Amino acid sequence: MLSDQRIWYAVSSIITRINSAVVKHGTENLAWRIGGPQGSGINRIARLFARACAAQGMEVICRREYHSNIMGRHSYNDVVISAQALQCHRESTDILVTFDAETLCRHVHSLKPWGFALYADADGDVGLGRLPYLDQRLRDDLNAALSAAGLPETTQGLLEMAEQRGVRTVCIPYQALLERLADQLGMVKKAVSATQNMLAVAISAALIGMPEQALLAALEQTFLGKEHIVRMNREAVAIAYNHAQQLQPHVFRISLHGQASPRLLLDGTQSVALGKLAAGMGFQSYYPISPATDESTFLEARAEVRSTRGETCGPLVLQVEDELAAINMASGAALTGARSATATSGPGFSLMAEGLGWAGMNEVPLVITLYQRGGPSTGMPTRTDQGDLLFALHAGHGEFPRIILASGDVASCFYDAAQAFDYAERYQTPVIQMLDKALTSTLQTVPVFDTAAVTIDRGAVLASSEQQPQAVERFALTASGISPRPLLGQPGTWYWSTGVEHSEWGQVSEDPVLREQMMEKRAHKLALAAAEIPLSEKLEIHGDEDAAFTIFTWGSNKGAVLDALQQLSDRGIRARAVVLRLLWPFPADAVQALLQSASPSVMVECNYSAELNSLFVQQARRGCDHLVLKYSGRPISAEALLPQLVSIQAGDAGYRNVLRNAYE
Repeated sequence: MLSDQRIWYAVSSIITRINSAVVKHGTENLAWRIGGPQGSGINRIARLFARACAAQGMEVICRREYHSNIMGRHSYNDVVISAQALQCHRESTDILVTFDAETLCRHVHSLKPWGFALYADADGDVGLGRLPYLDQRLRDDLNAALSAAGLPETTQGLLEMAEQRGVRTVCIPYQALLERLADQLGMVKKAVSATQNMLAVAISAALIGMPEQALLAALEQTFLGKEHIVRMNREAVAIAYNHAQQLQPHVFRISLHGQASPRLLLDGTQSVALGKLAAGMGFQSYYPISPATDESTFLEARAEVRSTRGETCGPLVLQVEDELAAINMASGAALTGARSATATSGPGFSLMAEGLGWAGMNEVPLVITLYQRGGPSTGMPTRTDQGDLLFALHAGHGEFPRIILASGDVASCFYDAAQAFDYAERYQTPVIQMLDKALTSTLQTVPVFDTAAVTIDRGAVLASSEQQPQAVERFALTASGISPRPLLGQPGTWYWSTGVEHSEWGQVSEDPVLREQMMEKRAHKLALAAAEIPLSEKLEIHGDEDAAFTIFTWGSNKGAVLDALQQLSDRGIRARAVVLRLLWPFPADAVQALLQSASPSVMVECNYSAELNSLFVQQARRGCDHLVLKYSGRPISAEALLPQLVSIQAGDAGYRNVLRNAYE
C-alpha cells in the first residue's frame, strides 16, 4: 500500500501542475469526460457530477454515448459546465477521467493541449493488443501513429504522445485509496471497489474547486434511501478531498456560482413526459425499444401527480405485447376522449404503419412520439440519427394527413409534447413528434417550464345528449374538413369506425364520388393547419435576421448551429440560422422567401441523403447551396461545424460536406 505521504505528494503534484496551466489557460466553460466499461456506473456517476454542478448554479449539458449491450463495452459521458448558457456538447475535453485502458486509447487525443488525463495506476502501460473491445480500425490507427513517433504500442506510448503536445497525464493510485477506504470501513477491498468511480469524480470536483458539501448533497439525492451505499461513498469523497481539495481549492478559472433563478436538470425523454402530463394526457401505450422506453418508464414511476387544483391524477401507462397493439390501443383510448399517445423508435414505428393508417382513415387525434436512432433494421440502437423524416411523412399505405413536429432542444421537447395534443384534437389527425436520440441522452439545465403557457384545445367535441340514440355524421363533409367528434360511449350518439372508406356516418362505401369527397375532406384539414398555425410555431430565426448567409437545420442540430452562429458573429461574420419545427404541413411559403434572400444557404443534418433538403426541393422548389451532413451515429458539435461554415462563407467549400468524427 502507498503511504499517506506518497499519496499526498502525488495529489500535490497534480494540483501544482494543473494550477500552473490554468494561469495560462483560463476558460469560460469546462468539458469533463468520464469513461469505462458499460455496467460500471458511468452514467449514474456522471449524472451525479452534473447534478452537483447544477446545484451550484452552473449551466450544465451532459452527453451520454454507449454501446447497445448490457455489460463490458465502452461507455462515456461528457459534462460541460459554464456560468453562461450552453447550447451543445463539446467534442474536445479539458479533463479526462478513465477507469480502463480502452478509455485512454479512445479519448486521450480529445484532450486540449492544456488538458489533464486522470488515469488508473493499473492502466499506465498496457499493450493495445490486449484490449479485446478496441475496434481494429482504431487499433491500427493508433499503432501507426505510435510507430511513426517512435513510441511503444502501449498506453504508455499514448500518454507520452499526449504529453508531447502539452497534455498533463496524472496517475491516480486508486488501489491504494480503495485499500484505505476498506480499512476505514472495516470491510474487504472487493466490497468497496465499486466506489472507484466516486473517488475519480471527487478528485475531479476538488480540482475544479467544488465544495465538498455540494458533491455530498448530490450523492444523497442519487442514492436516496440506500444508506449503505451513501455511507461508503461519503467516506470515498472524504478521502479524495482530503488529498486534493485542501491544497488548492480553485484550479480552473471558472465560477461555480452561476444562475440564481430556479433551474431544471433533465433529459429529452423526461421533458417530453412532463409536457404530456402538463397537457393532461390520460393514456400512453408502449412496447419497450431504445431509446423510447425511458419516457414511458419515467411516466410509470409517476402514475400519480398533483394537478394545479390539488387533486391527484395521472395517465394510465400500459406496456403491451407489440407495437401494433400499442398504436391500436392508443387509438382506441383516443376515441373515448382521453388524450392518448404512444412512444417508439424506428423499428417499432415500422410495425405501427398499419395502425397509423387506421388512425388516419378514422381521423383519430393520436400523438406518436418517434425517437430516431441509427438504421436501417436494428442499425445502431443507442446512436443518434435523423434518417426517419421521409419515413414519418409517408408511413402507412395510401394518402392521409398527419402533422409532424421536430423538437430542437431539451426545453422545446416539453412544449412540443404539450402542443402535439392540441394539434391532434384541433385537426382530428395523428401528430408525430420527432426527436433524435441525441436529445434522449442529453441531460441539460433549463429554465423552469411555464406551465401557464400550456393551453388545452380539445377541438370540435360533440356535446353530450341524453336523447334517443341516433347516428352522428362523424365524418361530415365540411369546408374545413373538421367534423363533429363524438366520444365512444357518449350518450345519444353512434357511428361506425372501420378500416375502409366510408360515408359520413362511417358506413362502408366504395362510391367513387364519395371517395373523392372524403379524400378531399381529409386533405382540407392539413391545408387548414398550414393556414392557421402561426409562423412562430413553424420555424425559428436566430442571429442576424437580415443576413444573407443562412443556415437551415432541424432537431438536435439546433444547439451546435446556434453555438457556431455565435462564434461566426464573434468573427465579424453576419449570419442567421433557421430552425424548422413544423415539418408537415411544410411551411413552403416561408422557406421560399428565406431561400430567395439567402446567399449562400446551408443545410445541416444528421443523415446521409439530406432528407429535409429533399423536402425543400419538393415543396419550396429549391434546395440549399451547400450541405453539411453527419451520419456516424454521433451528434454534431459546434467545434466540428464552425470550420465548415467558415469555409462555405469564404467560398472554399463544395456542395456536399461531411463531418467526420474527430475523436473516439
